[in-house]
Amino acid sequence: MKRILILAILWQVAVHANGPSDTERVGRYGTNRVVLPVNQVLTPYGRQLDLPGLRPQVLAISPDGKQLVTSGKTSELLVIDPATGVVLQKVDFPNEKKNEPHPTIVSANILKPDTDGVVSYTGLVFAPGGRRLFLSNVNGSIKVFNISTNGRYEGSHSWPLPLAKAPRRKEEIPAGLAISTDGRKLYVCGNLSNTLLELDADTGVVLRTIAVGAVPYDVVICRDKAYVSNWGGRRPDGESITGPAGRGTLVRVDAVRNIANEGSVSVIDLATGTVKAELAAGLHSSALALSPDGKYLVCANATSDNLSVFDTRTDTLAETIWVKPKPSDLFGASPNALAFDPSGKTLYVANGTQNAVAVIRFHPAGKESMLTGLIPVGWFPGALAYDARRKELYVANIKGHAAHAKHDKTLKADGFNSHQNYGSLSLVPVPAKKKLQELSQTVWLNLHHERILETTLRPRTNQPPRAVPERAGEPSLIRHVVYVIKENRTYDQVLGDIAKGNGNSNLCIFGEKITPNQHRLVDRFVLLDNTYCCSILSADGHQWSTTAFGTDYLEKSFANWPRSYPDGMGEDENDALAYAPSGFIWDNARAHQVSQWNFGEFAMPTSGWKNSKGHKGAPKWSNYWDEFLHGTGEVRISSEPSVEAMRPFTPTNYVGWIMEVPDVWRARYITNQLAQWVAQGEMPQMVLICLPNDHTSGTSKGSPTPAACLADNDLAFGQIVEALSHSPFWKDMAIFGIEDDPQAGWDHVSGYRTTAYVASPYARRGAVVSTQYNTTSILRTMEQILGMPPMNQFDASAVPMYDCFTDSPDFAPYNAVASNVPLDEMNPDHHAIVDPVLKADAIASNRVNFREVDKAPEDLLNRILWRAMRGPRDPYPEWAITVVEDDD
Repeated sequence: MKRILILAILWQVAVHANGPSDTERVGRYGTNRVVLPVNQVLTPYGRQLDLPGLRPQVLAISPDGKQLVTSGKTSELLVIDPATGVVLQKVDFPNEKKNEPHPTIVSANILKPDTDGVVSYTGLVFAPGGRRLFLSNVNGSIKVFNISTNGRYEGSHSWPLPLAKAPRRKEEIPAGLAISTDGRKLYVCGNLSNTLLELDADTGVVLRTIAVGAVPYDVVICRDKAYVSNWGGRRPDGESITGPAGRGTLVRVDAVRNIANEGSVSVIDLATGTVKAELAAGLHSSALALSPDGKYLVCANATSDNLSVFDTRTDTLAETIWVKPKPSDLFGASPNALAFDPSGKTLYVANGTQNAVAVIRFHPAGKESMLTGLIPVGWFPGALAYDARRKELYVANIKGHAAHAKHDKTLKADGFNSHQNYGSLSLVPVPAKKKLQELSQTVWLNLHHERILETTLRPRTNQPPRAVPERAGEPSLIRHVVYVIKENRTYDQVLGDIAKGNGNSNLCIFGEKITPNQHRLVDRFVLLDNTYCCSILSADGHQWSTTAFGTDYLEKSFANWPRSYPDGMGEDENDALAYAPSGFIWDNARAHQVSQWNFGEFAMPTSGWKNSKGHKGAPKWSNYWDEFLHGTGEVRISSEPSVEAMRPFTPTNYVGWIMEVPDVWRARYITNQLAQWVAQGEMPQMVLICLPNDHTSGTSKGSPTPAACLADNDLAFGQIVEALSHSPFWKDMAIFGIEDDPQAGWDHVSGYRTTAYVASPYARRGAVVSTQYNTTSILRTMEQILGMPPMNQFDASAVPMYDCFTDSPDFAPYNAVASNVPLDEMNPDHHAIVDPVLKADAIASNRVNFREVDKAPEDLLNRILWRAMRGPRDPYPEWAITVVEDDD
């Protein structure tokens, strides 16, 4: 098999090196092929069941084998016939407010009812006999379903759990579930309280709470013991170096990069309720599976790309199994779910970021377990179940792309939105050995493994300097890279009015009049009309923008973000568990002696009044605007680095995310810093800039209009490029810009398509580049220029942006265009608005939290922006949020 794979990959390398650029668009092609915005293709094996609007994160087969049950980020349970793939039932969750009062809890905690919306990290288990089903709800309860003798499901009631009493969240976060063989006790991982809860399975009464490790994820019962996996490893002690893991909790981190650096398994003696041992495992210890004979426990280490196998008789490590061909391969498999076949000789592993199920020959007694092949499934498999009756594997894929564009005749437009989630189930027949070899080859080709292999080639000597070297370490004509990260726009929203690009002007609301600099930049330099964000909102957007990765913890946190919203821009938004162990782009730079500076990315705002005496509330936009115009000295503009490792190169008198500070203030600050670098004769090789105000604050009172926000962002961007291009560093500089995500928008190609920018003396002038690029392409290009290796499989598989550059420079600088919109054009008080629709939008905007990242409801903000720019009578593109037609 290895020889076949190597030959196929080498052939692909040859084709890639000499073939044309990839101009294919992201989206679905036919019935079984999807091009993803992360350098990957899906061609899943077996039967596929689309689940529009659902991110399935749990999966279970009923004891009689007649039903397959799943749920996730949704308000219902799906019951599926595994034989046909037909959805038999959609079962509403029991609403606590409509059911029996809380059961008596053996605790002094006062319970708070959970909300109606129900989501799950993990945790779905049938009671013995199959007449009840239990589901973990991250909002603080266990949902209980009854199953009739004819197989009909009904939401029964909720069991609220004792409060976790964490510093900034009280509700518990139940995760993994296990039930005793006699069905009398239910075990629940208390993900926030770092405990295992033992419940009476009939009444929900909490019988015992047992302290375990940090951030427990899954639990299995083996005879008289319980095993609990801990995402965050051992609890910190007084000697530990710690970092935040959201909502005020702490985990152990490494001293250099401040990323979570432990995983563990707690072994509990159920007779005494005490922890017998804490077994060291890999990073992000997550899913657990017990071998059918009970002799071995397997723990999936999602950010170590391996499995820890423990002997349950001695509670010692028996073997470590790698789910990739070699331990030295770049990080990027993300094993996060497990299932044995009945013989115990084969173990199936969901490799989330490879969109595949790894097939493991399981033989730990001889330490001969090994990866034998990969089965292609959907986007980020996150739960597995093995059906022994049918010899099929069921896979819950928690991500997806809309099946097809929705059409709007009024707008003459088709389109997508990044929130048109399409999770799926793959119903996979177990492949024979020969078929598995073919499927393995398909997986490697779908991951563009040939590109990853290219990054292992050593730099050649005597190569001429190029703008973008062919190999990292070869000489570049460019010495300085500047990376501007903006907020939440799609291509069509801003550049859809440009005739020479693939845009739809009917969807453009912030066109050339509002954003003249962005239009001039793509006209003077490169228009990129096939470039995508890898993300859908800021929590994963800033991760992808700086690490080129989305971890298992991040992907599963889409279950309502119970622990944090880890975009790194606020107190509860710094989460060491969310970050990839391969590190951030600044870690890569530091490791390779690349000088750097960071303006506001991953910086928590600490801005406010310099002297709070005599002031009520926080400063408003007008106060910061006065500071920009007149330097009144009344307000303090400041921040603190979210990740301590960034402090040496992150100024604390700059601020990234805070809508009240105008972007032109940020541009002036950066221009002043540039002047200091000019005076010193040296500028850092890599500069990061957070420039967020194109997010807007809707039509809320006291904030600039959406047009003014976009104009502010546009002018600031233009001024930054102007200052840099007039500096002596311009001669060997490249500037890159992209949105962190395309969340608040719509696009006729894909909900992931966005605006992106390249400005440099070596950028092609006046070119339209339709090569398929994305966020990781920018990171890979910067790494290639600066002589840094890729961080993981995603930036390694990205195509450097060769088509945007030439080796013949044009040193003409860029001159910013004045704004056509007054930057202090303010939203009126809703009392002064006559139109009832716009008045309602203003009232709604006033109630939305714009101070924290992405707290504004996405669809609400989209509608407000559309009507603010197009007027209340211009029909809103309903397909921009609607996933499927309403069947009711």
